[in-house]
Amino acid sequence: MTTSTGIVADLRSDTVTRPTPAMRAAMAAADVGDDVYGEDPTVRALETRIAAILGHEAGLFLPTGIMANQVAVQTLVPHGGELLCAGDAHLVSYEAGAAAVHGGITTRTWHTPDGLIDPDTITAMIHPGGGYAMRTDAIAVEQTANLPGGLIHPIDRLTALHRVARHAGVGLHCDGARLWHAHTTTGIPLDTYGRLFDTVSVCLSKGLGAPAGSVLTGSRDHITEARRLRLRAGGAMRQTGILAAAGLHALDHHLPHLADDHHRARMLAEALAPTGVVDPARVHTNIVLIDLTTTRWTSRAFAATAAGLGVRLIALSRHRVRAVTHRDLTDAETQHAADVLRRLVDA
Repeated sequence: MTTSTGIVADLRSDTVTRPTPAMRAAMAAADVGDDVYGEDPTVRALETRIAAILGHEAGLFLPTGIMANQVAVQTLVPHGGELLCAGDAHLVSYEAGAAAVHGGITTRTWHTPDGLIDPDTITAMIHPGGGYAMRTDAIAVEQTANLPGGLIHPIDRLTALHRVARHAGVGLHCDGARLWHAHTTTGIPLDTYGRLFDTVSVCLSKGLGAPAGSVLTGSRDHITEARRLRLRAGGAMRQTGILAAAGLHALDHHLPHLADDHHRARMLAEALAPTGVVDPARVHTNIVLIDLTTTRWTSRAFAATAAGLGVRLIALSRHRVRAVTHRDLTDAETQHAADVLRRLVDA
């Protein structure tokens, strides 16, 4: 694709990044072994490090975030059990029905007007079971919340939910694909977030720029069971240290720079704010939602037209488009995107 400026800004997702030369060098130099036998030292180092970062006993490297989420909830919810989560959570919106297909898990969902968790709403949904009623076994929370626009659930709400779950004897999972971004914005330590949950999955390819991989953390018992479930799902791997090395490199060299992605998201949001399609107050991290309801555009037409002008976006619904900033995006590309999108909205 070429444009008159020669600039292309790919804002579809923070998964479009490519490994840096330094990351590729770290991958090439990785010490490896057979991970199925627990003999890959680089994988073990990554698992141990992320478990410690999140305040958990153990970790497990998995090829994808979806597998990490699904394995996690299967350690918390028995076959035929119930999981509560937001109606727009990745677990039920973008994982192809995996909880039902692979785990035999029933899901019941909540909706909140601002996209942030309301512990009182969730408390009212928890069912102790008995008779013909389904027992609630676990609750899943996405931090940050993707479809609401990368919003950060406040720590006081998460703490309140933790108390509710403990009182009810219900498990808690955090889909922390972008937990790194919440930590970067709030300054709240990652283990403060992590200790509120029984299991946490974090992604290495969203924001951190690794080519693949997620890590699931929890108690040793949870991770022992998760390892068995990973094998069942076909996720057992061999000399995976090559990928784990990318994750270790990202923790050392990319995590400290997530604030740059947030800065560029604010640049974009503030540039579009005068048009009325973005509320900068709802841009907490690196995701910008563009609401085209009051314009002549549908999201698909808007995204297609923007792509022809060198700005790639994702259409989420009929009138809502998502833009995600990331480490491969420059200030110049961000400004180009802002200029193009502003012109289109005003057209």
